[in-house]
Amino acid sequence: MRLVITLTILLHLAFAGSRVTLSLYALQLGANVMTVGLLISLLAALPLLFSVGWGRTIDRIGVRKPLLIGACSVLAAVLLAAAVPRLGVLFLVSAVVGSGFMLVHICVNQMAGLLGEPHERPRNFSLLALAFSTSGFLGPMLSGFAIDAVGHRATFLLLGLSAVYAITLLLLAKQSLPAPVPRGSNTEKHRIADLFRIRGLRRAFVASAVLSMAWDLFTFVMPIHGTRLGLSASVIGLVLGCFGGAIFLVRLILPLVVHRLREWPLLIGAMVATGTAMAVFPLLSSTPLLMLTGFLLGLAIGGTQPMIMAVLYNAAPQGRGGEVVGVRTFLLNLTQAGIPLLFGIAGSAMGMTPVFWVMAAILLAAGAYSARR
Repeated sequence: MRLVITLTILLHLAFAGSRVTLSLYALQLGANVMTVGLLISLLAALPLLFSVGWGRTIDRIGVRKPLLIGACSVLAAVLLAAAVPRLGVLFLVSAVVGSGFMLVHICVNQMAGLLGEPHERPRNFSLLALAFSTSGFLGPMLSGFAIDAVGHRATFLLLGLSAVYAITLLLLAKQSLPAPVPRGSNTEKHRIADLFRIRGLRRAFVASAVLSMAWDLFTFVMPIHGTRLGLSASVIGLVLGCFGGAIFLVRLILPLVVHRLREWPLLIGAMVATGTAMAVFPLLSSTPLLMLTGFLLGLAIGGTQPMIMAVLYNAAPQGRGGEVVGVRTFLLNLTQAGIPLLFGIAGSAMGMTPVFWVMAAILLAAGAYSARR
């Protein structure tokens, strides 16, 4: 797991930092809210087309080559952003860095699922989630300070160093990666619809999509909301850092208490708490309150993903773990690609407050629906 955790931190740091830097750089280059929404939606739009196919490929050939392709794609994207300071180029950068990290995301989850016995998966996914939280905390905050200190282009170069280190580790770790699991003697054609017939998978897909949508919407809207409030890039990075720090904290504690928790009460409570925080957030303007609310959002969302991943992987048919992660990635990218664009258009027309309130309503409705299941 050490290699998995290290690769995850390095590559997710580059991705999370790029996401914030793309938004703020586009705003500096004169983009409006709708344009930023389209730009950020491309992080998920292209991966949407290939996630399930790559999940099946990873099940078949293993993780090493796809992981190397993903890491190199992230590096190439940030270098392009640093080399060509044009708004139009940022759209290509967004598509490439999003596609590269989609491969990384599926691969590291597959590695965490294949290492150890089934009863060890909650711990593995908790550690993996902790790695994502570490980079989710460091990426936006370091990018915010770097932008203020050395500018947007140099910030992309700094993020590229993280990807270079990950690629070097990966090239030196040929024998440390888990082998693919055979599907067995069943030669029937596998269909995505079959996965949705499994009740445990279906419910986990829905909960994962709604909570991840709230997560990504917050990281998309916060730079725009903060800019309209007149906050500096450093302050915006701190607010996002509080969000990431809370996620890190709750995931640090989770392995100690996970045996006492029931999955669905935790997920339902997280949706209700996140919806409430989303409803309050646009009414705030002071930096301390924004940081506090961001921290509370992180606490509500942070503990759900490891449990969702453990449920998904344990319920997956043998040899189809990568495909299940690919389907989950498809669903997440479907919302991630559409939500920034849709809410970017809404934000341009009506401001950010309705965007937060619509997301709050979706979360509360999903929580109520899940409670009736």
